[in-house]
Amino acid sequence: MIKENLPLIQKKALEIFSYFEDFCKEHNLLYFVCGGGCIGAIRHGGFIPWDDDIDIFMPRPDYEKLSKLWEEFGDHDHFTLCRTNEEVNYHDCGTLLKDNHTTFINSHSVNKDFHHGYMIDIIPLDGCAPTRLSRLAQMFWGSLFSLYNAQRVPDNQGKLMKILAPFLLFIVPTNKLKYKLWKYAEKKMSKYSFYDSDYITELVTGYRYMGLEYPKEIFEKQLFVPFEYTEIPVPVGYDTYLSMAFGNYMEMPPESKRYPKHKVVFLDMNTSYKEYRGVWYCKDAK
Repeated sequence: MIKENLPLIQKKALEIFSYFEDFCKEHNLLYFVCGGGCIGAIRHGGFIPWDDDIDIFMPRPDYEKLSKLWEEFGDHDHFTLCRTNEEVNYHDCGTLLKDNHTTFINSHSVNKDFHHGYMIDIIPLDGCAPTRLSRLAQMFWGSLFSLYNAQRVPDNQGKLMKILAPFLLFIVPTNKLKYKLWKYAEKKMSKYSFYDSDYITELVTGYRYMGLEYPKEIFEKQLFVPFEYTEIPVPVGYDTYLSMAFGNYMEMPPESKRYPKHKVVFLDMNTSYKEYRGVWYCKDAK
């Protein structure tokens, strides 16, 4: 379903990003395109041909400011800033900026009565703990946060986590208790200052990346590079970042790995998800 709709999906991703970019410039928030979007910019001058979204890094202080500023200044008619809280769990450890007038229903959320619009992903960057022992503790808290915040078996995080995750979720019986656990874990893992630390890490994108320690100078400022019909900001040290996170990022992956990352049961880039309640999600709803 995604492959045949990729041009529409990528167009919508750029529309949402354009609004996000304007919002960040207006409020002096630092952000970088990361992940596949960053690789696409450097290797293709645009989207990786099979990519289905745009991911954003933000330093933790700017990331937290974004949520507060959104309440007062965001365009709530067209977009919704979605971040898991005690009332709603979006099964995503970061923040999602979703288009209110689209539909993008993930397979893991077909029974959830929440915002199912298409989105860009916003990911916090945190300072690394300074010692080996405190770093191990930080990664422990990051692992607890990721599991109990997302409250689902993680995708592409290895066989061990696929086995352990259901058990670990089961032994914490209530959503209220899970919420208290991940909120505490978030506080513990993010207590090291982004600006005062020598190294930077990403704690919410999976266990594969949690152990990476990026030199802080990588993220000191933005570097604007061509992307499709516009320009996007990547980290000034993008080569170091991409090499650490993805290895030889200029080499194309094998054909077997050239596919969109989201597992979607239904999408419509021109119609609000609300029109499909009881049809494509919450099918038992009346």
